[in-house]
Amino acid sequence: MSYDAIVLAGGAARRLGGADKPALSVGGRALLDRVLDACPDARTTVVVGARRPTARPVRWTREEPPGGGPVAALDAGLRATAAGLVLVLSADLPFLDRDTVRSLLDTAAEDGTEGALLRDGDGRDQPLVAAYRAEPLRREIALLAAEHGGLAGLPLRALTAELRLTPVGAGALAAFDCDTWEDLAAARARIREHGTVLDQWITAAKNELGIDLDVDTTTLLDLARDAAHGVARPAAPLTTFLVGYAAAQAAAAGADPARAVSEASRKAADLALRWAAEAEAEAEAEAEAEAEAEADGNADTGRNGAA
Repeated sequence: MSYDAIVLAGGAARRLGGADKPALSVGGRALLDRVLDACPDARTTVVVGARRPTARPVRWTREEPPGGGPVAALDAGLRATAAGLVLVLSADLPFLDRDTVRSLLDTAAEDGTEGALLRDGDGRDQPLVAAYRAEPLRREIALLAAEHGGLAGLPLRALTAELRLTPVGAGALAAFDCDTWEDLAAARARIREHGTVLDQWITAAKNELGIDLDVDTTTLLDLARDAAHGVARPAAPLTTFLVGYAAAQAAAAGADPARAVSEASRKAADLALRWAAEAEAEAEAEAEAEAEAEADGNADTGRNGAA
């Protein structure tokens, strides 16, 4: 499905004391980069706000006048897009995921609707986590501009109230935004929770390394365990590194990357298990030899005592 993405990153962040909110980090990654990662397949991605470094290329624009509010910013972003479907996101959503984005896009593409917006766990609709059909969005923006003589300062509800929008429910975290320092602290704490920290770390590492690969964490963790137990603890990180290197070579030769990782992991895990089995067999043989030697020694002692 072809779509363009507009990310609004030009707010004043008053409740953050005017900090550059999109550049604040959660899990070692800027909020803006985390949002951009949720829509990697957008045909064009436009960020409305001041230029700043981003993990992937985007187009930049500004609303007129700067600080003119979300409707003016949306209009500026829309002018830089051409797709019939437009994803609109704020730049402060640390837990927005690709599945949620896909649900919004799929719903917005259905007949009888002019867009889809996220409905959070409290039943509130989120117009800045939404997908819109571009034509009705342009129409309503033009009508608002004609009615009010401009778009500066207009609230988003003045725009969305006239559109036929379908709400889309999502997980509790998808709509979580960072408006305050307390929100930011909560996001940073949540990302380190035991149940999610590995997934979050892997996603961050893949983005940092510029790779897009489904990682079978269970297989790799089992491999690390087998290497650490069967060989030595330092063997775990070294083995997973070698597996990655071997998989990269296989992928460069034309193999499917995910399958290459799986096959390399299987081979290394089998080797670690054979190594462990061999060590266990040697240990058992040594134990048997020691037991026999001890038994022979006891027998000799008994005979000498009898003599």
